[in-house]
Amino acid sequence: MRAILALTLLCLVPLTALAEECGVREAECPTANGFYRLVLPEGASGTVPALVFLHGGGSTAASVTGNTAMLAELSARGYALIAPEGQPRPSRPNKNWGVHDNRAHPRDDIAFIAEVLDDAALHGIDRDRVLLAGFSRGGSMVWDIACHAPASARAYAPISGAFWEPLPEGCEAPIDLFHSHGWTDRVVPIEGRSFRDGTVVQGDVFAGLTVLRRTNGCNLRQPDSAPMDATGNLWLRNWTACASGRLDLMLHPGGHQVPKGWLTRALDWFEDRLAEGDTRLCRTGC
Repeated sequence: MRAILALTLLCLVPLTALAEECGVREAECPTANGFYRLVLPEGASGTVPALVFLHGGGSTAASVTGNTAMLAELSARGYALIAPEGQPRPSRPNKNWGVHDNRAHPRDDIAFIAEVLDDAALHGIDRDRVLLAGFSRGGSMVWDIACHAPASARAYAPISGAFWEPLPEGCEAPIDLFHSHGWTDRVVPIEGRSFRDGTVVQGDVFAGLTVLRRTNGCNLRQPDSAPMDATGNLWLRNWTACASGRLDLMLHPGGHQVPKGWLTRALDWFEDRLAEGDTRLCRTGC
């Protein structure tokens, strides 16, 4: 009887009340094939831009929304944070992403991220102002989405991740991508590394950039510019002489980590892309 009463009371709750839970940091926003967490900027009204951040292998969406420093900066700049949740592989309990790495995965994560973004649009996210980023295994997932479904987001900012082999021969265009990597990274070395007697191989970041340059129709193999930042601690490479899209690489002296100041740089870079007024990916006639 109590179970029937509880079910009856639940049915009496308006669907809008249930939907309002999505947007609170602790709430899980369910979709057909998983869930994500959404945190809207303080005082949000109308539609807002969003950073989608894919956690690293073995981590969770809650670890992303638990990053109070990231939330504070995003909110101050008027951005929402979207943190999708990975899925474990059958043989391992840790949450992960279904990157193209020559192995089978329980979910099509390119389709899942599209599902997340469509649902987030119902909660105030501007689909034409989405920056998709991720760390480590999540960064590799960002590379895959940028390659195979570039219209999923306006631009991409992976960290410490890359294509896995076999590398794609080509991608859909155009792609705007800002990749960051640690010079001393030993978990995901810039040149890649292999597992399981060479049957599973992390790709070389520079080889992946070659694929993207070819996709974007960049005129030159070498970057248009290769400056260092004012402190001399960041090495930058920029490919802008392309038929479409642009590619930017930032190397830092650290290891497998999100470099200090990455969020500010990534958002500045993203807003420069928005300021270009490029409507290639707009869905609403912007």
